[in-house]
Amino acid sequence: MMKLVVFERRILPVLVLGVISAAAPWAVAQQPASPPAQTPAQQPASPAQKPEDSQEPTTTFKVGVNVVQLFFNVKDKHGALIPNLTKDDFNIAEDGTPQTIKYFTAETNLPLTLGILIDSSGSQLRVLDMEKEVGGAFLKQILTDKDEAYVIDFNVDTDLVQDFTRDVHRLQNALNKVKINSGVTMPTLPGAGGGPVPTASQRGTVLFDAVYLSAHDMLAKEVGRKAMILLTDGQDEGSQLKIQDAIEASQKADAIVYVLLCADRGSYMSAGMGYYGEGDMKKMTEATGGRVINVGNRFDKLKEAFDQIANELRSQYNIGYTPTNTKLDGGYRKLEIKNKQNYKIQARAGYYAGHAEDLVK
Repeated sequence: MMKLVVFERRILPVLVLGVISAAAPWAVAQQPASPPAQTPAQQPASPAQKPEDSQEPTTTFKVGVNVVQLFFNVKDKHGALIPNLTKDDFNIAEDGTPQTIKYFTAETNLPLTLGILIDSSGSQLRVLDMEKEVGGAFLKQILTDKDEAYVIDFNVDTDLVQDFTRDVHRLQNALNKVKINSGVTMPTLPGAGGGPVPTASQRGTVLFDAVYLSAHDMLAKEVGRKAMILLTDGQDEGSQLKIQDAIEASQKADAIVYVLLCADRGSYMSAGMGYYGEGDMKKMTEATGGRVINVGNRFDKLKEAFDQIANELRSQYNIGYTPTNTKLDGGYRKLEIKNKQNYKIQARAGYYAGHAEDLVK
């Protein structure tokens, strides 16, 4: 059974298969006087997104105008982040149709909402302590007083071990509470002297379910920059949902997914099992604008990976445009952003247009 534990101010529903409510990935900007109440998915572009030294004058959009926002990184061929680019350095297309960029900013201080998803299935036995230690240090490094984070633990079930908080100590304590749960039960057999005998069945690792719940229940109603970091070997075994469900929920929540691939390959070999997790993780991260970083069971590599993610999340560009396709039919729109200097763009592959009723709620 898959569940999320209820903490603090949120009530999280049990997953209902086949029901996905879309969170619109656009901002709806307001008129200066007496703006109407808006849902989180309809928030106007924040003043932080239009600083005084912005590269173009402030633009006021009328209520009800869709503005698609796209957070992304730009890197050179060696993987180094490229700063100081301007709007004129980029072209963006939706479903192959060129779009007009309405605003462009370099985001370094916009509030960040971050989910840490940690795999505590049996395959993580040799790396879990490393993940908890380095993950806790990362949270202390990256979170400011404007940011929030939460911790989800997944194995045979999915549990919210710490709801949204700005308190780094609470987040670190939540990580430290995570324990391995392989799903192996220890029944007592009649006539066997009462001794426990382990069963051979394991219920698996509900990775896709955890990502879906993190996106749909935690991030979909949040605004601004949103990201998930998965500490896992990348292998899903037993989820009720498929990888496409997890990807779709993440895209609808406008959440970037990073995967730190902590896979002790030796444990798979000793158990006579093959390893296949990396391919699925690349598919998920490429669709959402993140990436996979393979750290194995190396402490130094995991720390370096967290440092890279911290730099990327604090060095993003943000493009906004009003799509030429005005249909609000809930359909998927493919995005393609190109840099005129042919730098590498790390951005989500597309978004879901939402529905007309999202604009008037």
